[in-house]
Amino acid sequence: MAERAVEQLTALSGRTAEAVTGIERTDDGWQVRVEVLELERIPHSTDLLAEYAVELDGDGDLTSYRRVRRYARGASRED
Repeated sequence: MAERAVEQLTALSGRTAEAVTGIERTDDGWQVRVEVLELERIPHSTDLLAEYAVELDGDGDLTSYRRVRRYARGASRED
């Protein structure tokens, strides 16, 4: 399901997925958290990343996605 979430989010957003940061079974399917490169900068330590919550149904088809957090690559997870 994580791979399906990454593929579908990449196809819809046109952005590069960096990592899957979480996956959770829900009543209706799956929620997958995906870290995405939103803006590449030089130096790369200042890139802007975002974490998206991707909702999949029981068959693995994307039903929704939303950005839940945006941050600089060098920022701590708590920022």
